Amino acid sequence: MTLRPTRRMIALGLPALALAGCSTGIGGIAPPARSANEWRTVPNADFDAWLAGFRTRAVASGISEPTVTRASREMGYVPLVIERDRNQAEFNRTMEDYLAIAASDERISLGRQRLRQHGGTLDGIEAEYGVPGNVVAAIWGMETFYGTRMGDAPTLAAMATLTFDGRRERFFNAQLLSALRTLDRGDAQLGDMYGSWAGAMGHTQVMPEVLEEYGVDFNRDGRKGAWEDDPTDALATTANYLRRYGWQRGRPWGMEVQVPDGFDADLAGRGNGRSVAAWNAAGVRDMDGAPVPDHGEAALLLPMGVNGPGIMAFRNFFAIRRYNPADNYVIGIGHLSDRLVGGPPIRGTYPPDEYGLTRAGRQEVQRLLTRAGYDTGGVDGVIGPASQSAIRDYQRANGLGVDGIASAALLTHLRG
Repeated sequence: MTLRPTRRMIALGLPALALAGCSTGIGGIAPPARSANEWRTVPNADFDAWLAGFRTRAVASGISEPTVTRASREMGYVPLVIERDRNQAEFNRTMEDYLAIAASDERISLGRQRLRQHGGTLDGIEAEYGVPGNVVAAIWGMETFYGTRMGDAPTLAAMATLTFDGRRERFFNAQLLSALRTLDRGDAQLGDMYGSWAGAMGHTQVMPEVLEEYGVDFNRDGRKGAWEDDPTDALATTANYLRRYGWQRGRPWGMEVQVPDGFDADLAGRGNGRSVAAWNAAGVRDMDGAPVPDHGEAALLLPMGVNGPGIMAFRNFFAIRRYNPADNYVIGIGHLSDRLVGGPPIRGTYPPDEYGLTRAGRQEVQRLLTRAGYDTGGVDGVIGPASQSAIRDYQRANGLGVDGIASAALLTHLRG
């Protein structure tokens, strides 16, 4: 079986469940919704010639001619897709900032509602695949805010554009053919085919090949659904994927831990797996000061250094990582899953960032800017584009160097 790409790995041309930068939830932060006009197709003679050849190849591969004909009418060249593909760099966030969004009060509250609403279904999925309902729900919440933000890009046109573009032709050609087979099987209708700019689809943002290979008709309606109002099949597909990539039934994803003073940071890192006994012998403890429970070999992660929170990553951490290999993403999924069932916030102390501010300091910067008439887009301590723009405007108005950075010096100036 070939390796399927994790969503960030595709940027490197490797085989995934969804794609780098294409999530509609917070694999990064959701991009603004685009109007149908912004996702418009434009005339392109070279694309039309490519499409004619693709149609012939698709029929030759076994897809019915009526399906290919109907689907081809939905395919056109979409410039915005290429723009997104060329600008995939995610906003760089610390673990503290990332978790502030990934496990926000709103995401936790709605997630708990979804757990109650779909508890029986999620229990059945756990019984079948071994993945707890709160973990599946956390992925659902992270990717599409529990099905409320599934994307508005025309899937077939987007993947056709990316195949024609040629930068990752082989991958997107396979995805496009798989999407056509999805239509041919009746697992979706043409009107369903909307999602991310790069083809990730449905409640949990899966790629067409993943739906084809790992998709589950868990509600027994004759279709392996991804888009329907009923999220059952999408949730089961995600659980099936995690099981296939090593999820261990009855084991946690990880846990927050604390390290002793003078701990050797070189021992940390994903590649430094050790027995829990070895970690306990090195002085690592749970957040209550007790020895770490033995859930098998584990790696210790210190995303913000030895003075920040520590994460003990067990085998299931790495199963989630197949969904998305960014450590913050996996920690976000794990932490959100814990919060959904009553777990505590991160208890460790976050150190100041490279500009000398803690999250509380960044929140104060936003409050003071807002009070001064500069729109930061909210007071959450996350310095995103709106806050950066507000900072630049304030710096220009006050004769300061314009860099858009929330720093200790800026906070001092704002305080007067």
